[in-house]
Amino acid sequence: MKDSDYLIVHKKILPTYFYQVIQARKLLDNHEVETVTEAVKKAGISRNTYYRYKDYVFEISNDTTTRTLTLSIILKDKSGALTTVLKTLSEYHSSILTISQSIPVDGYASVLISLDISDMNVTVDTLVQLLSNHDCVRKVQIDTIA
Repeated sequence: MKDSDYLIVHKKILPTYFYQVIQARKLLDNHEVETVTEAVKKAGISRNTYYRYKDYVFEISNDTTTRTLTLSIILKDKSGALTTVLKTLSEYHSSILTISQSIPVDGYASVLISLDISDMNVTVDTLVQLLSNHDCVRKVQIDTIA
């Protein structure tokens, strides 16, 4: 069995700056501040700390009815590439909320997909691996889990 890249850890045992990174992100997401500088100042951390951990620290949502996942995917500019990804997402019962695709540059296109994973029947790690296994997929990255 492959070990997961993710852990669920109680915040009591973590350094406080992890929680402060989440606070700074919330300030930005809720438009309570306009810049990262303002957010980190209010949260009490440095910009360096924020940028170092912002893509790695997430808070588990208390809303048990909906779970969302946002993926950044780099696809080869090949007919049917996006369809292949969407079929895989559907096969494992994730529901697409939004899709944004860039114009292909140098043979690759960037796709940002937000999903409702409440009913998904595989783990997030497994889904990422399944998507990565497609020949048309160059890279899959988790942007957010909520």
